Amino acid sequence: MPRALEGPPVLLFDGTCGLCHGFVRFMLRRDRHRRLLRLAPLESSAARLILAHHPEATGIDSVVWVEPLATPDEKALTRSDAVLRALEYLGMPWSLFRIFRVVPRPIRDGIYDYVARKRYGWFGRFEVCPVPSDEERARYL
Repeated sequence: MPRALEGPPVLLFDGTCGLCHGFVRFMLRRDRHRRLLRLAPLESSAARLILAHHPEATGIDSVVWVEPLATPDEKALTRSDAVLRALEYLGMPWSLFRIFRVVPRPIRDGIYDYVARKRYGWFGRFEVCPVPSDEERARYL
């Protein structure tokens, strides 16, 4: 993986999903680390490059959390684990959602999968990925 991709976590997301786009905006507004969290739509070449190292994320079409990027310890979290880790990354009070890790993963992921199947109907779908603001653009890979 190119050294330019090394470093802080990356949130990969469905760039045409209204819910995923809303989650990205939520994360950007609350990122206490300011400019550390990076983003990439799943449709991007950067996301494809990252996911090539993570067969466990094959077929995921909503969100994937990858950290620490381009290191031997790199791991990709998917489905409910990705969302819970992203919220934990934000710090208090959002990190309190980690309490949901006591819920068995099959149950969490079942709820996640249900929402993922319904997300376009409930939250809409963009024809193309929305263009980020100039400030946000610096955080995209």
